[in-house]
Amino acid sequence: MDVSSKTGRRAELLKPIWHAFTALDVDRSGKVSKSQLKVLSHNLCTVLRIPHDPVALEEHFKDDDEGPVSNQGYMPYLNKFILDKVPDEFDRMDFNRMCWTLCARKNLSRNNLLISDDDAFKIWCIFNFLSEDKYPLVIVTEEVEYFLRKLTEAMGGSWIEENFEDYRVQMSREQLQYFSAWELIELVGRGQFIKGMDHQMLSMGINEIFQELIMDVLKQGYMMKKGHKRKNWTERWFLLRPNSISYYVSEDLAEKKGDIVLDGNCCIEALPDKEGKKCLFIVKCSDKSFEISASDKKKKQEWIQAIQTCINLLRMGLLSPHREARQRRKDLRQRLQAEQEELEKRMKELQAANENKQQELEAMRKKLEEAAANAEEEEQRRLNIQKQMQESYRTELEREKTVRQQMEEQMAQKSSELEQYLQRVRELEDMYNRLEEALEDERQARQDEETVRKLQARLLEEEAAKRAELEQIHLQQQRAISQTEAEKQELENERLAKEEALRAALSQLEQLQSERQGALEQYEEVVKKLEEATNKTKSWKDKVAQHEGLIRLIQPGPKGPQKITNWGPAAFTEAELALREKSWQEMKNKSTQAQ
Repeated sequence: MDVSSKTGRRAELLKPIWHAFTALDVDRSGKVSKSQLKVLSHNLCTVLRIPHDPVALEEHFKDDDEGPVSNQGYMPYLNKFILDKVPDEFDRMDFNRMCWTLCARKNLSRNNLLISDDDAFKIWCIFNFLSEDKYPLVIVTEEVEYFLRKLTEAMGGSWIEENFEDYRVQMSREQLQYFSAWELIELVGRGQFIKGMDHQMLSMGINEIFQELIMDVLKQGYMMKKGHKRKNWTERWFLLRPNSISYYVSEDLAEKKGDIVLDGNCCIEALPDKEGKKCLFIVKCSDKSFEISASDKKKKQEWIQAIQTCINLLRMGLLSPHREARQRRKDLRQRLQAEQEELEKRMKELQAANENKQQELEAMRKKLEEAAANAEEEEQRRLNIQKQMQESYRTELEREKTVRQQMEEQMAQKSSELEQYLQRVRELEDMYNRLEEALEDERQARQDEETVRKLQARLLEEEAAKRAELEQIHLQQQRAISQTEAEKQELENERLAKEEALRAALSQLEQLQSERQGALEQYEEVVKKLEEATNKTKSWKDKVAQHEGLIRLIQPGPKGPQKITNWGPAAFTEAELALREKSWQEMKNKSTQAQ
């Protein structure tokens, strides 16, 4: 037996042992006394056909004398002294019956059950086969649906998907996702999904599923078998298992007559009717062949298909069909669970990323709001500064305007005073010599006037500077306007140039079209004249041929390369070609002059 087979068998043996261990745990503390474990170990060794060593348990737990032993503490002893020593051949029914006896006494409730203890035992075995490989043992709803569907089909009924879906919804509301063995027995025993079926049909259906899943009986029934020695046909009860076909005297399996051992080298073939037997087929093995007759064609086809399936699985090194199907369902559930966990992990990552993104967006929004507030504040400050500068400039202009008005008034006043003074000077010129004191006053007045003139000159310079600045701004504006006008004029000139070029191109196109038309006309005229010359030449040749009989005698031609014309090679002499070329040139010149 290979490692994978041993591992699978160990897992199947552990499940009934787990039920027995938990049944011995009366106070549900997870521990069992050593005396009870001794009894359990002795019973396990008995049903598994292992030599029992009563001292091994005490020796294994000699350091733990204070109290009972937990499941984890019992597992090393169980693996070392029992499971590692399990032989290939032992009675699985006795093993399951022993574990069932220990656990059913504590957990099985007979209230309102429509099934017998034997049927409950078979459902318990089916539960162990379909349950998950984790403890405490439970069976998922998908496996419950698979079992109920097979049970309904075994009883000849039709599976109603809606009823189980309603039950699944009810379980979801109650937050139930798993069944224990005793809940499954109660579910089937109360007949919730098999209403209308009697107890006998229910028992037969449970037994059929038990035979297939637990006893590995894939198919069974009566068929005729041909003997190897006496060659007579005898009715036998056949049992098909994944690696053998056993046949018995009757269906009570009391007397076994033989086995047909199947392997990858076996083959099965249909046979034609012979010896008064119909629906024949033959199973060919490496050492001998077996001829079998089914009761009808349908049974024959079912047996051939079932046996061929077993042979194919043996060739591929796979388990029985229901075990392969169970493994595929488990793999699918594990894959879906892994995908669900991966999806949840991905959703959490996306949610965390989304939250981080929201936080980043919120921080960015706050920064944008702060930036907008700062920008608005900066804009307001800039506007205030601009308004202050405008007010200051307006105030400065008004002050300068006031100063200018004052200066103009002073200038006007000084001009008036100067006129008066000059008038007085003209009146008092004759009194100049007598009025030296008045002259001194006049000098002093001139000095004051010079001071005022300097002040006036300084103000005039400031005004000139302001005017120059304004003139510079005005010139810049005029220059910008001139540049814009120049660009506009340049674009207009470019547009006019393009239009002029377009008109010139159109004119050239029209001229080319007219020239092409003239060339076509000239070409047609030349073609026409060429046709006329050809006709004339042909008529001349005809006349010469009629007059002389032949154009000329055949004479030896020149040894040099001959000229080829449309009349053929060596149709004309050099002199004739020269005359023809001269006449054609004259005709061409006349046509050119005529045009």
